[in-house]
Amino acid sequence: MSNWSLTAPTFSILISIGVVLLSGWLGWGIWNRNGRRRNIAILEVLRTIAVTLLAFTLLEPEFIRRIIRTEQPQISILNDHSESMLTRDIVSTNEIISRKKWLDNQNKREFWKELEDNSDVLVDINSFASPTNSALTNNLTNSEEIGTDLNSILSAEIDQKKNLKAVLLLSDGDWNLGSSPISAATRYRDKEIPIYSIVTGQDQPIADLSMEDISAPAYGLFGEQISIPYTIQSHLPRDVSTEIRLMNGKELFASKKISLPAKNRFRDSIMWYPSEIGEFDLRLEFPVEQDEELKDNNSAKFNIGVRVVKLNVLVVDSQPRWEYRFLRNALARDPGVDLNCVLLHPKISPGGGRDYLSSFPGSREMLSRYDVIFIGDVGVGENQLSKKDAELIRGLVEQQGSGLVFMPGRRGNQISLMNSELRELMPVVLNQDKPKGIGMNNESMLTLSTLGRRHLLTRFDADEITNDQIWKMLPGFYWSTAVTKSRPGTEVLAVHSELRNQFGRIPLLAIRNAGLGKVLFMGTDSAWRWRRGVEDKFHYRFWSQVARWMAHKRHLAEKEGIRLSFSPETPKVGDRIFLQATVLDKAGFPLENGDVKGEFLYPKSGEETLNLNEIKGGWGVYSTEFSAKEGGDYKIKIEAPDHDRKLETKIIVSMPKREKLGRPVNRPILNEIASITGGESANIDDLGEIIKKIAVLPEPKPVELRTLLWSNPWWGGFILLLLITYWTGRKLVGLV
Repeated sequence: MSNWSLTAPTFSILISIGVVLLSGWLGWGIWNRNGRRRNIAILEVLRTIAVTLLAFTLLEPEFIRRIIRTEQPQISILNDHSESMLTRDIVSTNEIISRKKWLDNQNKREFWKELEDNSDVLVDINSFASPTNSALTNNLTNSEEIGTDLNSILSAEIDQKKNLKAVLLLSDGDWNLGSSPISAATRYRDKEIPIYSIVTGQDQPIADLSMEDISAPAYGLFGEQISIPYTIQSHLPRDVSTEIRLMNGKELFASKKISLPAKNRFRDSIMWYPSEIGEFDLRLEFPVEQDEELKDNNSAKFNIGVRVVKLNVLVVDSQPRWEYRFLRNALARDPGVDLNCVLLHPKISPGGGRDYLSSFPGSREMLSRYDVIFIGDVGVGENQLSKKDAELIRGLVEQQGSGLVFMPGRRGNQISLMNSELRELMPVVLNQDKPKGIGMNNESMLTLSTLGRRHLLTRFDADEITNDQIWKMLPGFYWSTAVTKSRPGTEVLAVHSELRNQFGRIPLLAIRNAGLGKVLFMGTDSAWRWRRGVEDKFHYRFWSQVARWMAHKRHLAEKEGIRLSFSPETPKVGDRIFLQATVLDKAGFPLENGDVKGEFLYPKSGEETLNLNEIKGGWGVYSTEFSAKEGGDYKIKIEAPDHDRKLETKIIVSMPKREKLGRPVNRPILNEIASITGGESANIDDLGEIIKKIAVLPEPKPVELRTLLWSNPWWGGFILLLLITYWTGRKLVGLV
């Protein structure tokens, strides 16, 4: 069955008829005036046809074909058998059963029988993901992401079934993969196909404790403490005192007493001092409580490497003040540090001695070896740093990922740094009206901020309360840098215990990211006083942690003449991984305009070439990026064949555990899908009522196929061809 439809109003139709009649009358007159010649008659008929077709097109005609379906309408019943459906939270008679078992019971009794009288019922028992081994979803070596993609499931139904009358969805709504199912719901609405849903499960989470996440670094240093952050989710109605344990098989590496707040998320970290070198597959766990419903989600595994790394550190100052002397001694005694010092005495030649340099290493080649640079009471000027030196330091931090520590002093030389490239790296805004800083008669203390209480740099003890007490007992200071406020993007670890201004407490210990590197600001010159009564216990510990924290990214992967850093350090499937390779030529200088190649091997699906582009600045840095589509070990190879540089390493991409037990149902998304499509969402007790409502739904409307003639390019081209032919004919017969 087919017909034409005009969307234009009656007035437009009358105008179009008038235009066609006028065109015909003009053509009649032209034919009479030209002796009624045959060729003129043909041209005028051609023009009249073109005008008629054009006028018809302007009425926006549509050719409609209606297809009447003779087969029975289809009703799809989709069963959710994803892992979240194993949650036991449905009351059945005298027992509590899992969502999946309730669904199986309904399928056994064939609850859809009433619908088969006038519809073709299509029951899909395994509509959703159904892993055979739930442990796979938390396995580092698993490469296939497991989850529930509601949008893909619903889209597949409407694409594959051509005579759908309705869809019944039995699910907990735990959508955790793919794009929003709302986009699929709009397609159902456009075709007037309702989606009904039975919300399978409870709106409240079951009583449980679960290890949600572990954010361990890719590697740690031998003999140094490693901070391993973790997150625990509690759905118990009470506080829980327990113990977190770091295990290597059955061997206990570290433990810590913790208190988990009721019905809340708990974030903390555990400290580990590795005594061996190598790769470790560790497990973080805590005991199962008696009132937990789930017994197998209180632990998680992760991989970490332990290495021996020698850090190159440069300390630059203007005079041998106490802070400089004790810092130099601490770093010089550190077996993991290769120290160089530059002492730029005012008005005299630079200092000399063991580990001293005669001048600042003022070239990219000499400076690029340093992992961390300490800048003390020194500025930009005569017999100090030059503006070129400041530019080199900024390039080293931002492009090669080195660390920079500002340690101002009482001479106030740091003010001159604000007129150099280092201004953009300073974590705080200095008060330039007080270049000599602020002296006080009474001793002041460093007070840790909320962030500082749990940050690795300020950790003197694994227990947060004990660590806070240590900081309160540390000897204080009588002088501090004049600081106005912290800059945007800065993280403040400690503030002045006494001074404040209109912006709040004065920040004295602060950190910020700068490009690939990190920057730290220490606003007092009295950290050396922490040695009182305990020698190097806290002073050495603090500066050792600073140096290693700042240099961490530079040593993720390295070989002679080539170094690779990547972000994020512990990627997950779906993350975009950014790689930056620092390459030196055969002479040891940063490689410029070089041919740097790369490739990576997916855990399962083959290899792919990486295109590395040089970052401007002359630091020999080449960058690229790729998407982590699979979980497992990615083998990375970077090489500069013309300079005999090659590095091979691996990046471990973890698979997030999307399907989790114990979660409440996602009722809002099921309600919204039903609302958009004109269906209904109900609880499991109302399954029979939903079946009755589906049974009385009207038959699907005939399918209408509309051909929009007025927007068809072929139709427009045909009219244009008629007009061209007409004007060409007029020229041939001498009318133009």
